[in-house]
Amino acid sequence: MGFQTSPTTTCDLRGLLIAALLLCIVPPAYSQATPAGPGLTEKAADSRIASLIQTLGKVRTPVSAAISPDGTNLAWTVDGADRRSELHLTGIAPAGSAQDGAWERVISPDTIGDVTNGRPGVCSTSHPAWSPDGKQLAFLSDCSGGDGKWQSSLDENVFVWTLAVNGIKQVSHLHGALSSLAWSPDGKSIGFLYVEGATRSAGALDAMKPWSGVIGEDGVEVQSVEAVAVANDGAIPHLGRPIINLHVYEFSWSPDSQRIAIVAAPPPGENNWWVAKLYVVRWEWSGDSAHITTSEILDPQKVAGPLRGLQIAVPRFSPDGKQIAFIGGLMSDQGATGGDIYVMPSAGGEPKNVTPGRAASAAYIGWLNNHVIGISEHVGGSSHITALDLTTGQDVPRVNLTLPATIIAGAEVMSVSVARHSPNVAFIRQSFEHGPEVWAGPLDDMKQMSHLNDAMKPAWGKTESIDYTNEGFHIQGWLLYPANYDPAKKYPLIVSVHGGPSSAVTPHWPSVSYGATPFSALGYFVFMPNPRGSYGQGEKFTQANIKDFGYGDLRDVLAGVDVIEKRFPIDKQREGLTGWSYGGFMTMFGVTQTTRFKAAVAGAGISDWQSYYGENSIDQWMVPFFGKTVYDDPAAYAKSSAIDFIKNVKTPTLVVVGDRDGECPAPQSFEFWHALKAEGVTTQLVIYPSEGHRFRDPEHQRDVLKRALDWFEAEMPPK
Repeated sequence: MGFQTSPTTTCDLRGLLIAALLLCIVPPAYSQATPAGPGLTEKAADSRIASLIQTLGKVRTPVSAAISPDGTNLAWTVDGADRRSELHLTGIAPAGSAQDGAWERVISPDTIGDVTNGRPGVCSTSHPAWSPDGKQLAFLSDCSGGDGKWQSSLDENVFVWTLAVNGIKQVSHLHGALSSLAWSPDGKSIGFLYVEGATRSAGALDAMKPWSGVIGEDGVEVQSVEAVAVANDGAIPHLGRPIINLHVYEFSWSPDSQRIAIVAAPPPGENNWWVAKLYVVRWEWSGDSAHITTSEILDPQKVAGPLRGLQIAVPRFSPDGKQIAFIGGLMSDQGATGGDIYVMPSAGGEPKNVTPGRAASAAYIGWLNNHVIGISEHVGGSSHITALDLTTGQDVPRVNLTLPATIIAGAEVMSVSVARHSPNVAFIRQSFEHGPEVWAGPLDDMKQMSHLNDAMKPAWGKTESIDYTNEGFHIQGWLLYPANYDPAKKYPLIVSVHGGPSSAVTPHWPSVSYGATPFSALGYFVFMPNPRGSYGQGEKFTQANIKDFGYGDLRDVLAGVDVIEKRFPIDKQREGLTGWSYGGFMTMFGVTQTTRFKAAVAGAGISDWQSYYGENSIDQWMVPFFGKTVYDDPAAYAKSSAIDFIKNVKTPTLVVVGDRDGECPAPQSFEFWHALKAEGVTTQLVIYPSEGHRFRDPEHQRDVLKRALDWFEAEMPPK
């Protein structure tokens, strides 16, 4: 799995017992000893790594961007101190101007407008969304407008800032987790996803609840669609709750504001995204009440054709409301979207694949008119923005931008904010060379709008795209050179395999947490391949590792290492392997298949697919990849289980995981570590308390990165 989705469902007794043993056997992460780096004194090694981690910690990260309909104003948020988020508003200079922004200000309920009881400087503001006329800006904040008390990030509410009067009003008074703000096209309501009384963020990235009660039944948190009527300052009838027993993942308004398209499944929702269906919800008003009907219009498990059994995401009504477009494909996680684009009648009918055979993976879409769909897609390891003319089946020539970078505008991967009445767009852009910043303007003349990280310079080496073929597949990957590279010297190599497997490595600025880029700063070549199973080469390529985990994709990785060894001065005695999630599995499995790697770090990995099936919280994702359940075809799962080949391992391996990881549970790491110990292989297991699949605690984020850096320095010392 990748750094993405899902839930709290089932765990067999064996998994629970192992998890309990972990807490007894493994001390807290911060009490574990850390190995010293080779070729340096322990003090010098720690100093060099500590300096690098401190530098990474200075990066400020924008997390969302929304451009006004007329393209003149840009709202964006950035993470501030103590993980608070700040909402900025910037004017966009006219086309042809040398200026990047005409003005800038910060908007928050504790500093402006009708809400005056907040605590200045502590409120978090996020998720900006412009009204259709551009006169109002909705956002979420954890300020309290009633009693002046600060609330938690799981108790945010909707606020609206009105530009003309420079005032802010709180328009919802709910208790739970809100996300995905979207104005109705008529401007009267704001819709959002909502988990009432949430104790954690929806999805499997965050720490799961401690196991207790009736598993899969007690304490299940369901995400619904809600809306508030802005003019009346009150909630309109719940749009999602009449949809009996459904967890809603995504929604989209119809042009007439009377319908919404939703992707939903029965709870526990985090586990069932892989079998989600497409519905249309309609409501008709009669006074203060509404008659609500829900119609299922697509079930991917039953539909004929290439979409059968796959996943759907990003539903979008056409401007005339007659069609719905969505992305369909083989996806490992909710949020890590990639596939082909399908269009179907909004009243129901057969979906049509409008991008068959396209050598790319669509990640985000939006209708530009009734015949043209804007696309943000993976192409190789780059981000590509274009538009597809449905009448010709061809891309619109004037809409074309390829960036060797990672882009995003909101919660959805590769999202782009588009000004409806202007050629301007906006998104957050980052690469290996440049830290994350907000950009806006026409595609052919975008300007950097924020300047949060201008002073940050890469501590690592230059980047090169590596392209090669293996077994008939075209493979792309990214290679980072060592800092201060000297071609006359030999350097160690770290191979880092991404999560997923349905995902892709695109250039990005590293954060303070586990990651491969920092190794370049310490004098390593770093290879990040996109082998078969990845996005960026089309759906056939993404599906090429079905029922073949650890075989074809590992051969692709090793073929890339062969190419790099021939072209660059690599010290073959100092090659290491690492990865997180599916990359953690590839690390565990990889060291059972080859001894060319002299050290390894497996983050949140999977060592035994058979036991994993009964331990994880997201077992629904496995059937599309393995063909059947583990109970119907155990051999397919055993084939790719590292534990069945454990006697082949000679590679010293560090194993790290969060104790409440629902995607790749800690027992999987325990099994692998225990087996290596039994076989006399150098190993260490570190369990991080109260952490899920994605670490949240800043101390743990720093610690896991430091341990990975230290491990390779210790196990692959220079001669």
